[in-house]
Amino acid sequence: MLDFFTIFSKGGLVLWCFQGVRGPAAAATAPVNALIRSVLLQERGGNNSFTHEALTLKYKLDNQFELVFVVGFQKILTLTYVDKLIDDVHKEFRDKYRNEFQQKGTLGLLNGTFDFKDDFMRLLRDAEESSKVRAPTVMKTFEQSLKSQKTVKCMIETRGEKPKEKVKNKKNKGSKKEGTEAVTAPGKASVGDKQPSTAGDREELTKDEILQKNREEFFKRHMKAGEKSSKSPKPEAQKEKGKKPRVWDLGNSNAKVLDYSNSATNGSTEACPVEEFDPDIALGDRNREPGRLYDLEYESDDEAEEEKVIQNPSKPSTKKGGLGGMFGMLKGLVGSKSLTREDMDPVLEKMKDHLIAKNVAAEIAVQLCESVAKKLEGKVMGTFTTVTSTVKQALQEALVQILQPQRRVDVLRDVMDAQRHRRPYVVTFCGVNGVGKSTNLAKISFWLIENGFSVLIAACDTFRAGAVEQLRTHTRRLNALHPPESHGGRTMVQLYEKGYGKDAAGIAMEAISYARNQGFDVVLVDTAGRMQDNAPLMTALAKLIAVNAPDLVLFVGEALVGNEAVDQLVKFNKALADHSMAQTPRLIDGIVLTKFDTIDDKVGAAISMTYITSKPIVFVGTGQTYCDLRSLNAKAVVAALMKA
Repeated sequence: MLDFFTIFSKGGLVLWCFQGVRGPAAAATAPVNALIRSVLLQERGGNNSFTHEALTLKYKLDNQFELVFVVGFQKILTLTYVDKLIDDVHKEFRDKYRNEFQQKGTLGLLNGTFDFKDDFMRLLRDAEESSKVRAPTVMKTFEQSLKSQKTVKCMIETRGEKPKEKVKNKKNKGSKKEGTEAVTAPGKASVGDKQPSTAGDREELTKDEILQKNREEFFKRHMKAGEKSSKSPKPEAQKEKGKKPRVWDLGNSNAKVLDYSNSATNGSTEACPVEEFDPDIALGDRNREPGRLYDLEYESDDEAEEEKVIQNPSKPSTKKGGLGGMFGMLKGLVGSKSLTREDMDPVLEKMKDHLIAKNVAAEIAVQLCESVAKKLEGKVMGTFTTVTSTVKQALQEALVQILQPQRRVDVLRDVMDAQRHRRPYVVTFCGVNGVGKSTNLAKISFWLIENGFSVLIAACDTFRAGAVEQLRTHTRRLNALHPPESHGGRTMVQLYEKGYGKDAAGIAMEAISYARNQGFDVVLVDTAGRMQDNAPLMTALAKLIAVNAPDLVLFVGEALVGNEAVDQLVKFNKALADHSMAQTPRLIDGIVLTKFDTIDDKVGAAISMTYITSKPIVFVGTGQTYCDLRSLNAKAVVAALMKA
């Protein structure tokens, strides 16, 4: 049973609506609005179904007349006729009101009256009946079966006699063996002569006798091998048992010299020794504006130079044959006709391969191309427009829309809002091993300090050796770059740590309480790296987030991954949802994309991560200094992605 069926224009004007369940007329409003926000506006039309709470929505786009057909029903029901119904309604509605759409255009939608209820009820009855009535399966006649082709004689078998087909196969195998033996050297002819006789004997022997004979041959072969090995023994040096530690020439055998840990700091940086370092190396660009987060840059000059190089070789060919060059140019043009799937398939296939080559996950590349195909199918093209340029432009628009998701995270605004409520703004970093969580946490700390906010770093990675020391080094350097004297005697960054092997959730809770008492503006919680398949560690992360309720949960992922990005984000979100006790579990709020300077133009991981989570990329790491932090520029990423 259908809950509703609605037809509306892409401009938002509802043309006709059917409600199958009693209730308020606005019952279909929330699901349809969710479909528009989450699917149609976000260019996620690769799949024609959408789930909203207890409803499943299926939709179909009409790109020629800019219409959307949506049907909603309870997701616990399996209605097999819905796809047929939506296709039939689409065809019937188009054919019935085609003239109004073509002649009057938008005025026809505003002033037109669409009396479609009788037609819809007829199509609904037909679709329901077609799903119920199924043709009964007809039993095969004897003449159609394989058994009718066999004779009675071939089906009779006597005991102890093997079927003729198997005997023939054995004869063929024997002939093959004889042929191969004839090619072998004459020294091995005696061995080849024995084989046919043994094969004939085995057919006459019983199974037990054959097994016994095989065992004897097996033991004889092993005895001969043992004799050969005893005749020519090789002197082997006896290996010493146990392992000896390797001592390096430039190393130091004293482990105490290498121990930099300090057990009693608890948020203070006074006990840390002063380290000498070059501020220019740590800061990178000295000419930048303090506290500003620059956008990603993409140089399009290279692309213009490449186009010039491509255009130059084509000049001599146009001189040779003017007509051929003219017809070649006009070959790909479409003259005021509607696009079909057959026209777009070759172009979409090339686009899909191009996206996968640029590190977009294969599954997402397929869904993107499907979404573009549904958006363009049936759309009327201009006179001087190629299919390739149209598909490419639609794909670019879809990619820009994907990189600008529904929620925009403004960290500085949220920190100031938390300041007004006199509480610290808490950010938790999570991700797999080795993606750069601690390094980018230090970059974000530097950015926050330059904007005038004090930061407390909570060392909740109590598992990896050296994690606390790494954060202590960053804290010391940040305090050297922004000493308390420059901020009215106020320490701008401190480290809160309790050593190793402790409960990370408890340390985070103590750090947040310490920050509230000491008046810190921001708490950055560093967590241990963990693989998405490690259930105990994922449970611990879910516990940390559920207990401390941070304002922002950032997933740190590297730009080098392809298909792995989808797996990581899906499993991190699933683990946070499964292991959370709350009714509405806390999931990932944003993404930090690291190592972006190592990938050139293979920026597909940004698309994969944003598409799978619908969450924004808040920060982009582009280097190893504290200033190498950028905000995402969607157009720059798409330009790099579409570059040939």
